[in-house]
Amino acid sequence: MTERTFTMIKPQSIKNNHFGQIFSIIAGHGFRVVGMKMIHLTPKRAGLFYEIHRDRPFFKKLVKAMTSGPVIVAVLEKENAVLDFRSLIGSTNPLVAEEGTIRKIFGSSIDDNGIHGSDSLQTAEMEINFHFASSELF
Repeated sequence: MTERTFTMIKPQSIKNNHFGQIFSIIAGHGFRVVGMKMIHLTPKRAGLFYEIHRDRPFFKKLVKAMTSGPVIVAVLEKENAVLDFRSLIGSTNPLVAEEGTIRKIFGSSIDDNGIHGSDSLQTAEMEINFHFASSELF
């Protein structure tokens, strides 16, 4: 069954001009982009997006990093999209991520891992709805 998942290319990956290579890897693994845009998150929007982490010690640092420059948000489609994408991006910590994963290739630390990916179908739906109106997707 075809699923949709959400991804966000983080500011450091944009700043380092890695987003083209990242999307090439994503497309090369059979994902179809059904919505994409570049935005600059405000602290309020970043805080709302990462609300689940509000009580964690890294929350303020995360919001600051995510608002330090533009991000690219995208909706991806493929069979088994969520699990396949999580496998493709690798561990949150690029230092222990598997070779060939996006975070291993483009991330430099747990704080700067280059990319976000939804962790479940439910989260994907919430994250897609947070960033896209249904009219923006085909």
